[in-house]
Amino acid sequence: MNFSSKLLEEAVQAFAGLPGIGRKTALRLALYLVNQEAAYTNHFTDALLRMRRGIQPCQTCHNLADDRICAVCADTRRDRSVICVVEGIRDVMAIEDTQQYRGLYHVLGGVISPIEGIGPEQLHIDDLIQRVAEGDVKEVIMAISPTIEGDTTIFYLSKKMRELPVRISTIARGVSFGGELEYADELTLGRSIAARQPYSLLDSGQ
Repeated sequence: MNFSSKLLEEAVQAFAGLPGIGRKTALRLALYLVNQEAAYTNHFTDALLRMRRGIQPCQTCHNLADDRICAVCADTRRDRSVICVVEGIRDVMAIEDTQQYRGLYHVLGGVISPIEGIGPEQLHIDDLIQRVAEGDVKEVIMAISPTIEGDTTIFYLSKKMRELPVRISTIARGVSFGGELEYADELTLGRSIAARQPYSLLDSGQ
């Protein structure tokens, strides 16, 4: 791809560095911005800079937040007796889109995967246990992708909370085994949350 402008080439390279963006799409995006009013481009870049400088992890659940506490944790209308445990931030967004859940969240930051060198100490597990032990939590929903690593993580968390007075449930298997939660359609995911099932260490087979 030949460029008559070094500045355009650098912009295309920047866009192409984003996941899922090829060179042709990057060029189309760059040319689109070139043809816009300067005010639009300034607003676009300012929004990215503000996001990068201001966004931070929620100190309670590790969701993305503009302040110390995210909008979900700060919402007094949420059911604070239920915590939905997810792998990542995109899972929170996927569940919120279903409009079937009104409790709180806890973002682990991944799942236990010895092959990839991810152990419990790399995840936000200790503060989850602390939240459950110190709060008025009655139920913990394991909304973790139904994979071998996901099931291992659910088993580990359930053992850690075995002595705590809390009900542990898992989302119904409307989400196919081996699939990732964030890619499930809203109807299937919503029904999986609503039809969650009690989780037993004896049923885990481990």
